[in-house]
Amino acid sequence: MKWTRKRHGTTKTSDKVSKVFIETVGCPKNRDDSERMAGLLSAAGHEITFDPDEADAIVVNTCGFIEAAKRESIETIFSYLPHKEAGKNLIVTGCLSQRYPAELAEELPEADAIIGVNDYEKLPKIIEDIAGASKPSASIERSADPRRLFDCQNGHLKTASRVALSPRYSSYIRIAEGCSNNCAYCAIPMIRGPYRSVPMERLIKETEELASEGCKELILIAQDVTWYGNDIYGRFALPELLRGICASETAKTIEWIRLLYCYPERVTGELIEVMASEPRILRYIDLPLQHINDRLLKNMRRLGTGGSVRDTIGRLRAAMPDIAIRTTFITGLPGETDKDFEELLSFAEETRFDRLGAFVYSPEEGTDAAGMAYQVDQKTAENRRDALMRLGQSISLEKNESLIGTVQEIIVDGREGDAFLGRTRGDAPEIDDAVLFTVPESALENGDIIGTFVNVRITDAMDYDLIGELV
Repeated sequence: MKWTRKRHGTTKTSDKVSKVFIETVGCPKNRDDSERMAGLLSAAGHEITFDPDEADAIVVNTCGFIEAAKRESIETIFSYLPHKEAGKNLIVTGCLSQRYPAELAEELPEADAIIGVNDYEKLPKIIEDIAGASKPSASIERSADPRRLFDCQNGHLKTASRVALSPRYSSYIRIAEGCSNNCAYCAIPMIRGPYRSVPMERLIKETEELASEGCKELILIAQDVTWYGNDIYGRFALPELLRGICASETAKTIEWIRLLYCYPERVTGELIEVMASEPRILRYIDLPLQHINDRLLKNMRRLGTGGSVRDTIGRLRAAMPDIAIRTTFITGLPGETDKDFEELLSFAEETRFDRLGAFVYSPEEGTDAAGMAYQVDQKTAENRRDALMRLGQSISLEKNESLIGTVQEIIVDGREGDAFLGRTRGDAPEIDDAVLFTVPESALENGDIIGTFVNVRITDAMDYDLIGELV
């Protein structure tokens, strides 16, 4: 990993740290990490602030999944160097720190500490130690074994209560850490270690705590939620976990339960039955399929085939005709030919996913795919991605236009001028479509509607968003 930029000077740090600002880059799992870091800091007596200008220390929680995420993380770190020059402490954490600690220490002398994903419980003490230092220490905290400190039985998932860094009405709950799929292109197992499920009773308790704090939408996340339980119970226990959450009287105030990142070959008949029969579980599923060509799926060590992928989608739609299916594809995988891509494009057109994303393959250091023959050149991979996204855009517009005149249940996320922003059941936050809708002033007499559910009549449609009015 290489990057260049202009050097910034360093300054003496303050004598005492009491306010900490946390910036998160990457996926919802990183946001979960940030909230747990905030919980650890708060428990140690520090104050979490949402304004970096008033902070004594800035924590940047990075992503190191693919090249684009690394660049975004580096750019985010650089953006806070003026705050460092103003006398604030700068701590870099997360996947990038876990993966490239020595490189970051060399390239970022301004960083007071570089902390990997397994040492977050050390963060309060590290901040206290560097608060009185006369110059940045650039100390490195990185676990050689990703299992050592992030153990769901004994690690910080058990001990750290979260502090909300975003509105609590829509909350993520991470049901496992790490991944054991070992796909040939993916660096996550190297960064996060093998799959470790959080015990079911702890997850149900955390769900109940979130419900008591006002959670209305619960989003289950992991690298692969469908693997849940296999390591500690000897079975795929996601359906059992969902039943336990739905059966909790304390969690009854949670109205929407959403699943992210499901491996297609582990979408069992039992899971489909639970999704179809429990009204609070949204008929929405994220299936990162990556490709459809059998040869490429095998080379990338995906478990299934094009046929098994089609079977999973068919079973989901047969049981729930109104299900919204999101997927992502990778273009430019090693060995992908024009014919292979045409197969992928045809599959996407015939399947007509409700939500579709595409990414250019990134050869990640240490992965088997990075050393494979027949690497596809960047421009070809980008052109294929763009073609796939254009197709997805046209399908999205067609599906959105079909909703004109219908009334949709919307969760309200915010306000934009005189209008409000929200999402349908088929849209995850910060990933999928938004609904922009107007509200008569008389409807606001009883208070703000952000974080509540409302009914909106759809009046117009765009490629990825909807326009409507409150019913």
